Amino acid sequence: MAPGKAFLSSEEIRPLAERSDAKGAWLVLHCWGVILLSVALFGLWPNPLTFLVAVVLIGSRQLGLAILMHEAAHNALFRTREISDFVGEWLCGRPILAELSAYRHYHLTHHRFTQTEKDPDLVLSSKFPTSHASLKRKFTRDLTGQTGAKQLFGQIMMSFQLAGDEDAMKAAASDFAQSFKAPHLWKSLPVFLGIILAMGVIGDWWWGLAFWLLPYLTWFQFVLRVRNIAEHGATEQSEDPLRNVRTTHAGPIARTLVAPYWVNYHLEHHMIMHVPCYNLPKMHQALVDKGIGQQMKTAANYGQALREAGWRSARI
Repeated sequence: MAPGKAFLSSEEIRPLAERSDAKGAWLVLHCWGVILLSVALFGLWPNPLTFLVAVVLIGSRQLGLAILMHEAAHNALFRTREISDFVGEWLCGRPILAELSAYRHYHLTHHRFTQTEKDPDLVLSSKFPTSHASLKRKFTRDLTGQTGAKQLFGQIMMSFQLAGDEDAMKAAASDFAQSFKAPHLWKSLPVFLGIILAMGVIGDWWWGLAFWLLPYLTWFQFVLRVRNIAEHGATEQSEDPLRNVRTTHAGPIARTLVAPYWVNYHLEHHMIMHVPCYNLPKMHQALVDKGIGQQMKTAANYGQALREAGWRSARI
């Protein structure tokens, strides 16, 4: 039984779980629209500031694509599963070297065994809380491209090693899925490279490297880690659905740069995983109205979530 059914009735859940094709299409169009407008911003006013803004915004929307693929994995992006799977695979997953089917299998296991020994994500969350120095090293590796380059190289090498071995590919799927990676890299790589080439055709030859590869290797890796930490870092390793996952409140800046498409309402998502992301704020309020707000693991902002995970002043 979904954890949320212990707090909300079927009549209360039904409207929250209602999917909308129009809203799903708008989310995908919005995500790609921000990416295109970010490139256009630099094209119209080329300078170091607009370059940096474009890289950060595009990196945040690459996370947005991962989130929308996650919606498709829960059949929540569109009303029809076939459309949801197609869009989630080719317009959301493949462009960031991810694979919907591999991710879905892995992620549903995470939902079933959240923060228990059988949770495949426990290897990520069990490291927290950690030290300020450790978090600083992780963030530095992310923002300088070391994490992204290492993962991409490892993904390429794994694809070479497993080429033609379907059983080995399936066994490796869960490892890659931890970061939305595709075990069948060569199915996604043409899409990834196609975007790089298209940007080069639209502008200068280096635009694709600057505005797709660079954000992918840097800001995307950083916000992906921040998201992972905020969701389950330094939460209870238990089966309590109110304490083994965290919802992080986010203002406009955080929603733009770190937490697009309501991904910050993670506790609510775990309560009823097929509720579309745009209805999660309503679900949060419904749970608060039930009088369990004080029992829910929440953070006032991402700064608080990171402090709970170990990001303290260097003096401490």
